[in-house]
Amino acid sequence: MKIGDSVTAHYKSGKYTGTITGQRPGSYTVKVSSVLRHPAQGDLHNPNEVDVPFFHERKALAHYEQANIPESAVHPFDGEATDYNDSLIAAVAKLENRLKAKNDEFSERSLKALNAVKKEYSLMYKISFE
Repeated sequence: MKIGDSVTAHYKSGKYTGTITGQRPGSYTVKVSSVLRHPAQGDLHNPNEVDVPFFHERKALAHYEQANIPESAVHPFDGEATDYNDSLIAAVAKLENRLKAKNDEFSERSLKALNAVKKEYSLMYKISFE
Protein backbone atom coordinates (compact mmCIF):
# COMPACT_ATOMS: atom_id res chain seq x y z
CA MET A 1 0.00 0.00 0.00
CA LYS A 2 1.12 3.56 -0.60
CA ILE A 3 0.29 7.18 0.25
CA GLY A 4 -3.10 8.13 -1.18
CA ASP A 5 -4.62 4.62 -0.95
CA SER A 6 -8.08 4.19 0.59
CA VAL A 7 -7.99 1.81 3.55
CA THR A 8 -9.82 0.40 6.52
CA ALA A 9 -7.95 0.67 9.79
CA HIS A 10 -8.45 -0.92 13.20
CA TYR A 11 -7.47 1.38 16.05
CA LYS A 12 -8.10 0.82 19.78
CA SER A 13 -11.19 -1.37 19.22
CA GLY A 14 -12.66 0.98 16.59
CA LYS A 15 -12.65 0.52 12.83
CA TYR A 16 -12.42 3.34 10.32
CA THR A 17 -12.09 4.15 6.64
CA GLY A 18 -9.47 6.63 5.58
CA THR A 19 -6.55 7.53 3.37
CA ILE A 20 -2.88 6.77 3.91
CA THR A 21 -1.06 10.08 4.33
CA GLY A 22 2.27 8.80 5.59
CA GLN A 23 4.39 5.73 6.03
CA ARG A 24 7.12 4.74 8.46
CA PRO A 25 8.64 1.39 9.32
CA GLY A 26 5.88 -0.83 10.69
CA SER A 27 3.02 1.66 10.46
CA TYR A 28 0.94 3.93 8.28
CA THR A 29 -0.48 7.35 9.07
CA VAL A 30 -4.18 7.21 8.22
CA LYS A 31 -6.48 10.23 7.83
CA VAL A 32 -9.98 9.23 9.02
CA SER A 33 -12.94 9.55 6.63
CA SER A 34 -15.66 7.52 8.40
CA VAL A 35 -16.39 5.24 11.35
CA LEU A 36 -17.20 1.60 10.66
CA ARG A 37 -17.20 0.39 14.30
CA HIS A 38 -17.28 2.60 17.38
CA PRO A 39 -14.61 1.88 20.01
CA ALA A 40 -15.65 -0.18 23.03
CA GLN A 41 -16.12 1.49 26.40
CA GLY A 42 -14.44 0.34 29.59
CA ASP A 43 -11.00 -1.06 30.30
CA LEU A 44 -9.67 -2.90 27.24
CA HIS A 45 -7.21 -4.82 29.43
CA ASN A 46 -10.09 -6.17 31.54
CA PRO A 47 -12.94 -6.72 29.06
CA ASN A 48 -16.46 -7.02 30.45
CA GLU A 49 -15.25 -6.05 33.93
CA VAL A 50 -17.03 -3.30 35.87
CA ASP A 51 -14.79 -3.14 38.95
CA VAL A 52 -11.70 -1.63 37.35
CA PRO A 53 -9.58 1.34 38.46
CA PHE A 54 -10.72 3.45 35.50
CA PHE A 55 -13.70 2.76 33.21
CA HIS A 56 -12.80 4.55 29.97
CA GLU A 57 -15.14 6.72 27.94
CA ARG A 58 -13.65 6.10 24.52
CA LYS A 59 -14.50 8.40 21.58
CA ALA A 60 -14.10 7.53 17.93
CA LEU A 61 -11.27 9.18 16.05
CA ALA A 62 -12.39 12.57 14.72
CA HIS A 63 -13.13 13.39 11.10
CA TYR A 64 -9.83 14.01 9.29
CA GLU A 65 -7.87 13.04 12.42
CA GLN A 66 -4.62 11.30 11.57
CA ALA A 67 -3.42 8.28 13.52
CA ASN A 68 -0.33 6.11 13.27
CA ILE A 69 -1.62 2.58 12.87
CA PRO A 70 0.39 -0.66 12.67
CA GLU A 71 0.67 -2.10 9.14
CA SER A 72 -1.11 -5.28 10.25
CA ALA A 73 -4.23 -3.27 11.15
CA VAL A 74 -4.49 -1.44 7.81
CA HIS A 75 -6.19 -3.08 4.82
CA PRO A 76 -7.19 -1.94 1.31
CA PHE A 77 -10.69 -0.44 0.99
CA ASP A 78 -12.42 -0.44 -2.36
CA GLY A 79 -15.83 0.74 -1.22
CA GLU A 80 -17.18 4.23 -0.95
CA ALA A 81 -16.84 5.93 2.42
CA THR A 82 -20.01 7.36 3.88
CA ASP A 83 -20.36 10.82 5.39
CA TYR A 84 -18.45 11.00 8.67
CA ASN A 85 -21.41 12.19 10.78
CA ASP A 86 -23.75 9.58 9.28
CA SER A 87 -21.20 6.84 9.86
CA LEU A 88 -20.63 8.00 13.46
CA ILE A 89 -24.37 7.97 14.20
CA ALA A 90 -24.74 4.48 12.69
CA ALA A 91 -21.70 3.12 14.58
CA VAL A 92 -22.96 4.51 17.90
CA ALA A 93 -26.44 3.06 17.28
CA LYS A 94 -24.99 -0.36 16.47
CA LEU A 95 -22.90 -0.37 19.66
CA GLU A 96 -25.89 0.80 21.73
CA ASN A 97 -28.11 -1.95 20.33
CA ARG A 98 -25.49 -4.59 21.04
CA LEU A 99 -25.05 -3.36 24.63
CA LYS A 100 -28.81 -3.12 25.26
CA ALA A 101 -29.29 -6.69 24.03
CA LYS A 102 -26.80 -8.02 26.59
CA ASN A 103 -28.58 -6.42 29.56
CA ASP A 104 -25.81 -6.96 32.12
CA GLU A 105 -23.91 -4.72 34.54
CA PHE A 106 -20.98 -4.15 32.16
CA SER A 107 -23.32 -3.21 29.31
CA GLU A 108 -25.21 -0.76 31.54
CA ARG A 109 -21.95 0.91 32.58
CA SER A 110 -20.80 1.01 28.95
CA LEU A 111 -24.09 2.64 27.92
CA LYS A 112 -23.59 5.34 30.54
CA ALA A 113 -20.08 6.00 29.23
CA LEU A 114 -21.35 6.01 25.65
CA ASN A 115 -24.08 8.52 26.54
CA ALA A 116 -21.44 10.90 27.89
CA VAL A 117 -19.47 10.49 24.66
CA LYS A 118 -22.62 11.13 22.61
CA LYS A 119 -23.09 14.48 24.37
CA GLU A 120 -19.57 15.47 23.37
CA TYR A 121 -20.25 14.41 19.77
CA SER A 122 -23.40 16.53 19.72
CA LEU A 123 -21.35 19.58 20.70
CA MET A 124 -18.41 18.78 18.40
CA TYR A 125 -20.27 17.83 15.25
CA LYS A 126 -23.65 19.46 15.84
CA ILE A 127 -25.47 16.16 15.39
CA SER A 128 -28.24 14.60 17.41
CA PHE A 129 -28.85 11.00 18.35
CA GLU A 130 -32.35 9.60 18.54
